[in-house]
Amino acid sequence: MRYHAGTYYLANTPVGQKTRIWYAKDVRGPWRYHELEREAFDPGLFIEPDGRAYLATASTADGTITLLTLDKDLAHVTASQKVHYIKGAEGSKIIRRGAYYYLFNALPPRLGLTVSRSHSLFGPWETRDQIDDKTGGHQGALVDLPDGRWFGFVMEDSGAIGRMTNLSPVFWQDDWPVWGTREAPGRVPRRAAKPILGGAFAEPATSDDFGKPTLGLQWQWNHNPEPSRWSLSERPGWLRLKPTVATGFWSARNTLVQKGQGPASRAEVKLDIRHLATGDRCGFGTFGQFSGNLTVQGAAGGKATLAMEVTEDTLAGARTEVRATAPLPRAEALWLRTDMDFTTDRARVAYSVDGRRWTGLGGDFPLAFAWRTGTFQGEQLAVFCYTPTASGGWLDVDRFTLSALPPGRPERVH
Repeated sequence: MRYHAGTYYLANTPVGQKTRIWYAKDVRGPWRYHELEREAFDPGLFIEPDGRAYLATASTADGTITLLTLDKDLAHVTASQKVHYIKGAEGSKIIRRGAYYYLFNALPPRLGLTVSRSHSLFGPWETRDQIDDKTGGHQGALVDLPDGRWFGFVMEDSGAIGRMTNLSPVFWQDDWPVWGTREAPGRVPRRAAKPILGGAFAEPATSDDFGKPTLGLQWQWNHNPEPSRWSLSERPGWLRLKPTVATGFWSARNTLVQKGQGPASRAEVKLDIRHLATGDRCGFGTFGQFSGNLTVQGAAGGKATLAMEVTEDTLAGARTEVRATAPLPRAEALWLRTDMDFTTDRARVAYSVDGRRWTGLGGDFPLAFAWRTGTFQGEQLAVFCYTPTASGGWLDVDRFTLSALPPGRPERVH
């Protein structure tokens, strides 16, 4: 994101699509965008004080960094020039301080961050290593505050919980940025004062009673949803999921997910399963490289069974193992629970027909981070409903509740 002459700009590249330059007078929107003529991988937008705009991109696997020149409206690429090479580089970001331009790049092979400096955007550049995932993170850059202080932002691959964003104070030495403090240079502090003090603590929403007309920002759809197959209004105060047609859990649309929370947490959903049709497969659990789920399977006569399934996503496709099954009594409500512990990277699931007495099913299963199969976000919690063939059934979700657990091991239930 950049700000220039009263306008905010934001560059992003949707996977497999051309790069977009978004713009707005107010950071809260509305936003519009120009679509460029090409796909610039990890676009790093930079705007000079006189309005000249550029995108830095390392769009080839060999680490060649290309600088794209944009027109005055940031709508078209007018020139392209290779300006630097760092083996494995990506995630380019550019800032300017004094007489130098600074170019930050991530190095995925060793999860590190480099900084290069030059008196010209077109080089030559001299490069130094900065930090890595052992000392704070990778793929980031710097932000300066009006009072002259500098801070850095990076992401850190943090195991099954996914990529975490870290903030760090930064100081300058011989016109080079140094992460951390003068007392402990070269690493992101585990704890530090916020860059801007005085604001009230605010935590993203997690629990949801589905009483609002729109989904909360803590939720996202695994795939582009089918709008006709879900509703918050057909039964006010409930989320209704109508099964989408899919061959399995991994490919099912309208799977509603949110980030798993660390260091350990418990999530519960209360469901109404009375309207599931034969063949419907709906339930709750985790979504990631390993997806451990309690799946309610609709059957003739309104009967249903519960299965504990673990799906592993691999480069060759998804594999599903049925760990255990249990019959379900005819009941108006069913509670499903998932415990996730990111200190042990293990999880467990359980069910209840009264919301008080819980029965575990299937035992522990792993939590894992997998960038090769596209699950950068880490393990998530998922509510789902799909069917092999068209169905007239539905699942109603009354509420979702997330709470903290003592880390160490998910609680055993009987």
